[in-house]
Amino acid sequence: MNETLQFATDLAHRTGKLLLEYYRSGGAEIRLKADQTVVTEADLAADRLVTQAIGEAYPRDLILSEELHPFLSPEHREAVWIIDPLDGTTNFSLGLHIWGVSIARVVDGLPETAAIFFPLVNEIYTAQAGHGAFMNGERIQAQPPLKGKPTTFFACCGHTHQLYRVNVPYKPRIMGSAAYNFCAVARGIAVLGFEATPKIWDLATAWILVPEAGGVIETHHGPAPFPLMPGTDYTNLAFPTLSAATASMVERGREMIQIKEP
Repeated sequence: MNETLQFATDLAHRTGKLLLEYYRSGGAEIRLKADQTVVTEADLAADRLVTQAIGEAYPRDLILSEELHPFLSPEHREAVWIIDPLDGTTNFSLGLHIWGVSIARVVDGLPETAAIFFPLVNEIYTAQAGHGAFMNGERIQAQPPLKGKPTTFFACCGHTHQLYRVNVPYKPRIMGSAAYNFCAVARGIAVLGFEATPKIWDLATAWILVPEAGGVIETHHGPAPFPLMPGTDYTNLAFPTLSAATASMVERGREMIQIKEP
């Protein structure tokens, strides 16, 4: 594990510990943002912790984060950190277990390093370009549909069936965390993953984790999230995204998941 990945991994653990303190205290105040998504004190505290740590360790890098830094500076820098300080905020606020922190470093416009930590299920996913994908230090591998394996499922988000006509022949599961859905594909327990309205911080880590696990991740339609666009406010930009073990399975996903007509 090189220095940058070690830093991201350690920082994800530190942030997870902070989030656990808020989770166990039950004192995280909840409010709705302009886009009607939930934000808590824990989101903001975690964002501050991560951005401060990165600023101290990598002062020449830029930061793009969901809560505090959604606007990507037009200033050119080689590296940008993309942070989701609390992915699965609704789960967190309801006392459910699947939520975590996602930290990605993007170099020359493309994700290079990723660390995603889910404290309550004790799973940390890591990846670095050219070095594979791991869960808790063990290599993971995306898996195509296998005959005689009835436990395969389709990981999707709560907006999927609202916005799309879905004809997927696998059991759907809504985890409440975009990052966890993508991790499920990367580790081979979900045959197909789809997020209807993910933002850049929801998918930055997956954009390297899934390929490093041997899988494929692409937008369902519209522009790809990478390379990054300097001078862009990412607050309201969504990138409907499919992930699977193979390119052919992603293409089948496009056929099976169709946008509903107005």
